[in-house]
Amino acid sequence: MKKFRKVLDGLTTSSPGGGTIGSPSCGSAAGTPTTAPTPKEIDVQETLVSENFQLCKTVRHGFPYQPTALAFDPVQKILAIGSRSGGVRILGRPGVDCFCQHESGAAVLQLQFLINEGALVTACADDTLHLWNLRQRRPAILHSLKFNRERITFCHLPFQSKWLYVGTERGNTHVVNIESFILSGYVIMWNKAIELSTKTHPGPVVHLSDSPKDEGKLLVGFESGTIVQWDLRAKKADFRIYYDEAIHSVSWHHEGKQFMCSHSDGSLTLWNLRNTSKPIQVTFPHGKIQKDGRKESCKPILKVDYKTSRNSEPFVIFSGGLSYDKAGRRPTLTIMHGKAITVLEMDYPIVEFMTLCETPYNNEVQDPYAVVVLLEKDLIVVDLTQSNFPVFENPYPMDIHESPVTCTAYFADCPPDIIPVLYSIGAKHKKTGYSQKEWPVSGGMWTLGSHTYPEVIITGHADGSIKFWDGSAITLQMLYKLKTSKVFEKPKQNEGRAAELVDDDPFAVQMVSWCPQSRIFCVVGISAHIILYRFSKYDANTQIVSLEVRLQCDPEDVISPSENENNPCFSEPHSGSHSPQPHHQHPASPGSGTPESFKDCTPCLKVKDRAVRVPPGYQAELVIQLPWMDGEPPQQISSLDINSAYGLLAFGNCNGLAVVDYLQKTILLCMSTLDLYGAADPYQRLTRSPRRNRQSTSGLTELSDNQQSVDTERSKSPTSVKGPGRKLSLPTDLKTNLGTVGESQQFSHHVNGHCTSPTSQPCSAGKPRVPMGPEGPRLARRGPGRPPFRKAQSAACMEISLPVSHTEGFASRRAMLQQLHGVTMYSHDEHHTTTSYCWSDRESRENSFSRSRSSSVSSIDRDTKEAITTLQFGESFGRKSDTLPTPCLWVGTSLGVILLIPMSIPTDLEERMEEPVTIGPCGAVLMLKGSVLRFGFLDCMGALVPNPYEVWRDLNAPEDPDRPRKRKLVHYSPSSSQDTCGEGHLAIVCSERQAKVFLMPSQSCLFVHNITESSFVLRADVVSVCNSVCLACFCANGHVMTLSLPSLRPLMDVNYLPLTDMRIARTFCFTNGGQALYLSSPTEIQRITYSQEMYDNLQEMLGELFTPTETPEAQNRGFLKGFFGGNAHTFDREELFGEAAAGKASRSLAQHIPGQGGVEGMKVAASGAVGELARARIALDERGQRLGELEERTALMMTSAESFSKHAHELMLKCKDKKWYQF
Repeated sequence: MKKFRKVLDGLTTSSPGGGTIGSPSCGSAAGTPTTAPTPKEIDVQETLVSENFQLCKTVRHGFPYQPTALAFDPVQKILAIGSRSGGVRILGRPGVDCFCQHESGAAVLQLQFLINEGALVTACADDTLHLWNLRQRRPAILHSLKFNRERITFCHLPFQSKWLYVGTERGNTHVVNIESFILSGYVIMWNKAIELSTKTHPGPVVHLSDSPKDEGKLLVGFESGTIVQWDLRAKKADFRIYYDEAIHSVSWHHEGKQFMCSHSDGSLTLWNLRNTSKPIQVTFPHGKIQKDGRKESCKPILKVDYKTSRNSEPFVIFSGGLSYDKAGRRPTLTIMHGKAITVLEMDYPIVEFMTLCETPYNNEVQDPYAVVVLLEKDLIVVDLTQSNFPVFENPYPMDIHESPVTCTAYFADCPPDIIPVLYSIGAKHKKTGYSQKEWPVSGGMWTLGSHTYPEVIITGHADGSIKFWDGSAITLQMLYKLKTSKVFEKPKQNEGRAAELVDDDPFAVQMVSWCPQSRIFCVVGISAHIILYRFSKYDANTQIVSLEVRLQCDPEDVISPSENENNPCFSEPHSGSHSPQPHHQHPASPGSGTPESFKDCTPCLKVKDRAVRVPPGYQAELVIQLPWMDGEPPQQISSLDINSAYGLLAFGNCNGLAVVDYLQKTILLCMSTLDLYGAADPYQRLTRSPRRNRQSTSGLTELSDNQQSVDTERSKSPTSVKGPGRKLSLPTDLKTNLGTVGESQQFSHHVNGHCTSPTSQPCSAGKPRVPMGPEGPRLARRGPGRPPFRKAQSAACMEISLPVSHTEGFASRRAMLQQLHGVTMYSHDEHHTTTSYCWSDRESRENSFSRSRSSSVSSIDRDTKEAITTLQFGESFGRKSDTLPTPCLWVGTSLGVILLIPMSIPTDLEERMEEPVTIGPCGAVLMLKGSVLRFGFLDCMGALVPNPYEVWRDLNAPEDPDRPRKRKLVHYSPSSSQDTCGEGHLAIVCSERQAKVFLMPSQSCLFVHNITESSFVLRADVVSVCNSVCLACFCANGHVMTLSLPSLRPLMDVNYLPLTDMRIARTFCFTNGGQALYLSSPTEIQRITYSQEMYDNLQEMLGELFTPTETPEAQNRGFLKGFFGGNAHTFDREELFGEAAAGKASRSLAQHIPGQGGVEGMKVAASGAVGELARARIALDERGQRLGELEERTALMMTSAESFSKHAHELMLKCKDKKWYQF
């Protein structure tokens, strides 16, 4: 240890930024560490190397965003859903959930399973067919076929056939060999299908199906209303039907003598093959006869299924067909069973539905037992075996987006008892009325892997609800739901501060903080409120305590300026600093003798002031609110930390910092950021220009010239576009319209030439001056001669491209800050620019990033306020002179400043509840480039130092005289691993540009690493991977990086997301075990791993999509049915469609693209624990894929062997009579 001290003493006198180590640069986002002692010199044995890291996606949860297609394999019992973005979700039994993505990103038009073959055909909007191999845990494309001259409109694959029928927009029907994915020369041309006398084009092909009676007859439906039955052998039409109304779908009766059509006028027609001149039945299921005798007009019936049942009347199931006069009715699915008509109303528009039947054969009695209905935002399955048609309980987490997700949190390696406890509480509130039968989608296999540990995912939502999910073993299951809105009184419409602040979502969740060990839970809401919850297994009557903290900064809010001038840097308990003013309980009503500046001091929401009965689970104990001050709304909270061992809660915004003792329900500290510095302010603050006339603007707006009144400035709530007034709002991307295109409009705000990084929060109380008494003389607003734009606070910033309006040569843009932290920023030109756009425009803007101008970190913009961006409690050394670690609060700001605030907390349990906590003057002040994002602590051996916590105890449990409930605290001293107490610890600090490692208490900088020059870090965390620790970072340019600790060596740098959108930026979070997640769409959570160990075990953890299953045998048709039923079973498609009979198709018509699915599938399967078995099964089960090549190779080998034998025999005859010396 002497060598260690000697090295560190030398470091304290040297500059931490001198020189660089010649380590390679890692891509565009990596920098190089500066000169520092090697890990060996400080006795830290770093075990992580680059080979420990591998980035890949693991699993995707939630409902497929913008679904377009549906398919079901009745033998394997697996379900596939296609989406507009080119994704395919394949679902089986719980745990079997696979996501595939087309590289082209083209929308999926149609899905077709090769029933019981372990393969899937997808038809995409770019006119490409793909064949997916499902016999491996990660499906891959085997073949692709790109149509060049025609657009694909419909596909049909008969059961147990290897020939796929493809209808096109031109009205032609092509045939594709599934095994080779080569186009046959057999084509049904549209002009041959219709009569020669027909003068009009029949339109695109909208339906293809083979006759149940005879597979050699193909029914072709055209959009115009023309139906043709084509004899594939004779290559001619058997009959043609011309109907006046457009056709949407066709469904056969299983006997093949009748079929039913759905039409655009809301009618159903039933046709008999004996007489095709007119339908034998025409019905308008939802059309009534009007007084004048005419049928009322109805909406189109988009799809109909005609299914027979062995023991009852046939089922006719269709979607749509409602009359137009019933406006506002929800989408419906109608089930006609005999004379009974049941109309099922859906919450969302129906995309597709599919009837599940007992048999895969279309010429047998179908016996339907369920209907899968794919809605725009949900998936439901209706039980047809019961007369009331109940729905099945969905085992998949399809309701993540029940209310739009606004924040996420990910906790790996949780205490093992937390998941069963949450599940038992949540199970009591489950809905009832579901079908008692098992979920019908039960295919695949999934087993709990050996590499699993408890994981909890928390999602916060726009309606104020919190959902806890069990994320163990790469699955997702709902555990418990908490509604934060129950803490408050219901706000009356257009009344109170909540109506002025937020339109529809006053309870929206911005941030959560959870301690799994103590089960303390904190929620930060958009209405500038914090709710603290404790967990209890018992219900209780509780009175919620409410505290108000005034973090508004305004010189006029100070009652006594003379007192404020002499006020110490830190407030003692109960002597709150006047800048800002703390306030307890509920404010006095106006006119009650309070100072005039406090008359309007009301919170955004009203806490229930009566005792309420709360059920078991999380129960609210304390609500902290930032009230309106002098007509100005509060700034949104930007940082939060809670520590159960200390009993303290700290939060900050762009005005200052507040610390609350939640055990004593008191405010310990409430100060502006500048007051925290005291005399240690590292910046030169400019004096403030004379104050201008006040104008009412938002509490979350930036200062600007020519600001307009409250009536003209409008910032909409994420899900609302109505109502005047100024509003606080969540980021618009998190409240993306989940409905149809153009369903809503959003306002886009512009900032002239301005951009800030996501955590650099330049915002103010919205007045055209810099508020707050103490820093008033130090700061100045923009003078009359300054240009109407500001420099960015961070050197590398990300912004969203919006419609450009040029003012003085600078493009008008909205900074990423508004989206990441809900901080709305305005400039003088934005009030005149209001643009509405649909979801596609918004998506493109979310995905557009660019750099802004950089500015020196050492200078402060005159209009900029320093925000508190991150907070963390922990045992540390507040001053250089400290010899023992004490409780400290680490504070990081948007200007890259780190403040250490030491605290004195009574150790005796009784004293802790009575004696005040003392907060000392400011300790160390450290500096980084860019806004501070994360703190982490290591001991001097390189081990992670966890935060101290209180062991959970149920305060509502019955008293036990033998075991009194006392606080049990768990402390991890930073020097616990050292032989001598007081050796210190390492502090890791990461900002949006830089990472530094400090030695405490000397505060010397051991290592520095410039993480990125071309972008900036969005999320960073100190995580444990492979029994060691590293710093994981996610950059705005999509790079995911890991750095070793403490030396900050780059270990991994992967350009994971080339284009990052705001939703990902806000919801991305790391956790231990080399895992991370983010919201990939408004309805889906994507989980990834950056650990090589988990990557190697991933195959074992994923579910098997394909399980070997015997195909059901076809029913014996009997002698008479076989004799009179035609020659359906003598039809040989190979003889008809093969190259010998049909010839080759034109090469220019379609292009075959070989895939890598077969080879890659073998490699992936072989890498798992059961690789050899999987490879053997794949080799045995591949149906005819290699038979042709094998036969050719066998014949070639036989020919070669015969030739070799012949030549060998000739050589033997030639040489047998020769002597040895003749050779």
